[in-house]
Amino acid sequence: MNIENVHLVYFSATYTTRKVVRAVAARLPGTVVEHDITALEPPDDVALSDRGDLMVVGVPVYAGRVPVMAADALLRFRGRGTPAIAVCVYGNRAYDDALVELCDLLGDGGFGVVAAGAFVARHSIFTSIAAGRPDEADMAAIGRFGDACASLLASLPSVYGLVPPAVPGNRPYKTPGAIPIYPSGSRKKCTHCELCVRLCPVHAISPLRPTRTDGNICMSCGRCVEVCSQHTRCFSGMMYKMAQRKITKLCRERKEPEWYLAGR
Repeated sequence: MNIENVHLVYFSATYTTRKVVRAVAARLPGTVVEHDITALEPPDDVALSDRGDLMVVGVPVYAGRVPVMAADALLRFRGRGTPAIAVCVYGNRAYDDALVELCDLLGDGGFGVVAAGAFVARHSIFTSIAAGRPDEADMAAIGRFGDACASLLASLPSVYGLVPPAVPGNRPYKTPGAIPIYPSGSRKKCTHCELCVRLCPVHAISPLRPTRTDGNICMSCGRCVEVCSQHTRCFSGMMYKMAQRKITKLCRERKEPEWYLAGR
């Protein structure tokens, strides 16, 4: 296949998923067009063809699943036998059913998944877990994955007749759990710059009280913590500490990148 345009689609609250998929795209032929779907406002409809187009999609794993916002946004992208690469990024616990769910979403949208990969980044809530990842070894692996994707695409006339990647996961997908942990800020340190207000994907922070978070709509993505210039926003409290101890025990063993290629 002759790839002319690489449509890079990502949901990346703390910017690590974006880093991963950009590294994949850097090893692929074609001009990169980015689509950031980390926002409450839906993206414009995008129709891709089977001639010259490739879509690379990256999402984080939230409770073992694709974030609902990301899944909804992906419905705006329609393929017509268009090749696609699925990427999920998780915080060193497990990616559970997220990767198979992402592949299913792409298949239902008219895309042919040629490759799928799962990579580790710093946990977005418990940031001591997988701190510093993706590290040098991870980035090298991501590069190898991108090279494998490029080689496979170059060898294929089209996606028709391909055997989809044998991605682990369950159907039906697991029911995602929810931990009622939400970040907040310090009134003493907050400068009311409102960066967190503007960048919160679900508008859970009011400009009138930027140190507060609306727990009814917050999805605990960690973006406000990531972008706070005063480092005043954070997750805290007894429930957070209890959950942190539990999750940390589950994440002690370093997980390595995994990927799967389509067959013929």
